[in-house]
Amino acid sequence: MKEMKKLLMSSIMALLVSAVVLSGCSKGNGTNSSEESTNTPSTKTSETAAPESAFELGTTPVQFTFYGNYDWYTMPPWGNDLATAWIKENKKVNITPVQSGGDAATKYNMMIASNELPDVMWMERGPDVEKLREAGMLVSFDEYLDKYPNLKKWLGEDGINMLRSEDGKLYQFPNWYTGQPNGNAGYVINKKIYTELGSPALETTDDLYNYLKLVKEKYKNVVPFEVGLAAQGDGLDVLFSAFGEDYSVRYLGMRAVPKDDTLTSLFTDPVFRESMQYSNKLFREKLMTQDAMNQTADQVKEKVLNGRVAVFAGASPTKYADPGNAILKKDDPEAGYFMIWPIHKAGLDKNKIWPGTYNQLGWNVSVITKAAKDPEAIFAFLDWLTGPEGQSVSMWGPPGLYWDGFDTEGSPNFTEKYSSDNEGRDKLMAAITDFQWAGNTVFVDKSKAKFEMSLPEDKRSWATEQQTTITWKTQSDATQFVNLDPLPESEEGIIWKQLDDLFKEVRAKALLAKSEADVISILDKAEADAQSMGYSKLQSFMTDKWQNNLKKMNGN
Repeated sequence: MKEMKKLLMSSIMALLVSAVVLSGCSKGNGTNSSEESTNTPSTKTSETAAPESAFELGTTPVQFTFYGNYDWYTMPPWGNDLATAWIKENKKVNITPVQSGGDAATKYNMMIASNELPDVMWMERGPDVEKLREAGMLVSFDEYLDKYPNLKKWLGEDGINMLRSEDGKLYQFPNWYTGQPNGNAGYVINKKIYTELGSPALETTDDLYNYLKLVKEKYKNVVPFEVGLAAQGDGLDVLFSAFGEDYSVRYLGMRAVPKDDTLTSLFTDPVFRESMQYSNKLFREKLMTQDAMNQTADQVKEKVLNGRVAVFAGASPTKYADPGNAILKKDDPEAGYFMIWPIHKAGLDKNKIWPGTYNQLGWNVSVITKAAKDPEAIFAFLDWLTGPEGQSVSMWGPPGLYWDGFDTEGSPNFTEKYSSDNEGRDKLMAAITDFQWAGNTVFVDKSKAKFEMSLPEDKRSWATEQQTTITWKTQSDATQFVNLDPLPESEEGIIWKQLDDLFKEVRAKALLAKSEADVISILDKAEADAQSMGYSKLQSFMTDKWQNNLKKMNGN
């Protein structure tokens, strides 16, 4: 999962550089009226006035240490870029990094064992957070929620309740949370190849198969179907969605499928089995990239940027298709990429196919430890950071440069320099992406979409266009399935680790199988192996967690 989160951060950065936000290492259905009112800022002001007793940033210096619990994450020096330098000077906030040294698990365990924790830890929701909570090492946020209003306003009570621990208290400040669909999973099509082949129908799995055969026959140096980092799911997950109505790709991450009120085996699920047979067929007939299970991100990028793929499916294909589209159109205005409505098996409702997911809680969280001398001041900073001014500074730099103030709807006023100084803007945005710890997806997405849609069609961001017309409409809400993982050292946690390893091995074997019949045999054996590991015990544990989530979401 950590590699997927690294991919998510990289995807966010790539889309930001192209003037679009991605929510995600991420991670659909619409928002109801109550959510809309919760997640829409006041039209009168960009910030809600805090009570007099609240800590006011900029009056008293705030100093704390920050640790990102990821092998891949290294926090840049605070204050060396325009955005954090502005925060340091104007909000009097100074942050000292504590680095993982490339071995987050060891660093995390050493800090707990020695009881020498940083003031703030940025990490995954779930077992690692609960381990700290159970040890009495975390600060509860409940007393701060009314004093500092941004989190409560933008996330809402339902989201806050979903983040509460078993003791009923809130310890986690979310990153890239949302009250509306977001995400980029789906299918990207090479426009030049598609046009030259007569622009055939591309709606069903049969259409896709026939189209890929045409590509293979006509274009010898082109990958008909690119699936990206298939070892991590990517395009294979997207294909899974084509074979079941209202099937969430989150089921693959859970290694289970909900039936009625119970989580059941993924290995015996007919939709999963059919999707693996279809994927195997594409692979055997060399319609799918042949190094799907072992290629690198750089290899995928090179193919997409050079137009050597006909169809590209993935969790975030826009990451490479966006710059690839620009590169191809420079040489040929008729070339480039576009996205299509998700592929579905014939007979299924195309509007019930969801190639990606999002969840209201977003990506990861920040927790404040009891090592902090002034936890309220830190919370005040995080709450400011997730509000309109904090988001605008952390996304687009200090006020007066690429944005200046807010309009009557609470959106930032982007300056002329925002559009004219692409190089400077992109360089700044790339420099500050590693400081986005309290991302507010709704604010950022609405601000960017509003600005982009005000531009002439030929000036709009390609990625934003695909998001607003295709991907944001076809990602499903998987909030009910968050936080199901057991503690690693528990009996269920040990079973989960074994099952996780088994699933990865089995999916690779099924993809490479010699026939569709062999795919079924592989999955039958996987089911037997999983049950001998204690699969049913794990499913019972996760079912209880899932049902508890549903109760929280229903206000119980």
